[in-house]
Amino acid sequence: MTQGCAYYSRMTSSASDTRQIKPSWIATFKVYLEPPTVRMLLLGFSAGLPLLLVLGTLSFWLREAGIDRTTIGYLSWVGLAYAFKWAWAPLVDRMPIPLLTRWLGRRRSWLLLAQLAVMVGLVAMSFNDPRVALQPVVWGALAVAFGSATQDIALDAFRIESANTDRQAALAAAYQTGYRLAMIWAGAGVLWIAARAEVAGVADYQHGAWQTAYLVMAASMLLGMLTVLLSPEPHHRPMPTPKNALEWLHGALVEPFADFLRRYGKQALLILGLIAIYRISDVVMGIMANPFYVDMGYTKDEVAAVTKIYGVIMTLAGAFVGGVLSMRLGVMRVLMLGAILSAASNLLFAWLGTRGHDVTALIFVISADNLSSGIASAAFIAYLSSLTNLNYSATQYAIFSSMMLLAPKFLAGYSGRYVDAFGYQYFFVATATLGVPVLLLVWLAGRVKSP
Repeated sequence: MTQGCAYYSRMTSSASDTRQIKPSWIATFKVYLEPPTVRMLLLGFSAGLPLLLVLGTLSFWLREAGIDRTTIGYLSWVGLAYAFKWAWAPLVDRMPIPLLTRWLGRRRSWLLLAQLAVMVGLVAMSFNDPRVALQPVVWGALAVAFGSATQDIALDAFRIESANTDRQAALAAAYQTGYRLAMIWAGAGVLWIAARAEVAGVADYQHGAWQTAYLVMAASMLLGMLTVLLSPEPHHRPMPTPKNALEWLHGALVEPFADFLRRYGKQALLILGLIAIYRISDVVMGIMANPFYVDMGYTKDEVAAVTKIYGVIMTLAGAFVGGVLSMRLGVMRVLMLGAILSAASNLLFAWLGTRGHDVTALIFVISADNLSSGIASAAFIAYLSSLTNLNYSATQYAIFSSMMLLAPKFLAGYSGRYVDAFGYQYFFVATATLGVPVLLLVWLAGRVKSP
């Protein structure tokens, strides 16, 4: 009996000591050199490439082609593909692809198929001029969006299954770094290529320049495809073989939802509410950012250098800081910091609108906005990852990330009409106020106990 008590005491003391020990700063930074982290950096590039090409950069292209702001706002609903990816996430999570899954495994086969869809969609967009026929460009953008959303489903599961919980913040930071590097290429790269491909002396809009730029972007997806082919399939728990289609549907569609509700009970509604609106300020504002730059008279090279290169570097710094702070201080504290900074930074765009064509002011605003966005994104991805059950990682994470975009993307569709009616300054102030309820939800969610 005494021996048992002594053993229990040693184990309790050891567990207590383990909980109190934090990794050294050197050990914390070394996690970014581990193979899973490096792979996530490269796959993050593949994930980040399509987004701007169907939302941000596309809006610049459309505005330069003479498409009105209201139409551009409505076309942002192409991004709702990301908000409804939960609908086919169970298929990506569980359904094998003939031949391809046997060769590459469940996660990598879906990643490769999705990347092929993105490449084909970008090629289709490049061969259609929105000034002549807008609809074919929209169909190509939809193909890119659905392929990109499918890639996100498989990649989120790949990331979650590639490391333990204590490494998820680092993987999220690496993912964000690759993602933002791709956004430099899909933002600044596209504008730089399009500017250089223009025929000298022709001041009017030139479709050929944009065609060249989008074909280069399509070829850039080869980096992600090569990474998939060279990466190992992550270890994941084997799925039980269903007896019939009904049992399969229950396991694929119903059980992931039910599992989350069982684990969090009534608190699940609070968590889902936070997920639904956490990024609302950034998403709604972002749709009109590129039309704003065009209307303020900024050139392609200025936008490329300041917002698409320097700005993304600031986002990388924010993602790195957010990942490190999340590991040291805890995810919820950094989540609150990111929410405050994201809402406040939108007010700077309202101030920028009073400055006219002022590159120095643009640099200052972009610095603050992108640093805030990087911190918020790294913490938010780590938070979403902590909510998933490994048995349903792809489906549950798709549900969370879809909810994150549904309300913001829907509301953003009306951003062009709002700007046309009230102007850019009132629009930016309104987007900042959308972030106020987020602060309360973060505080309440921080009081939720993990199951």
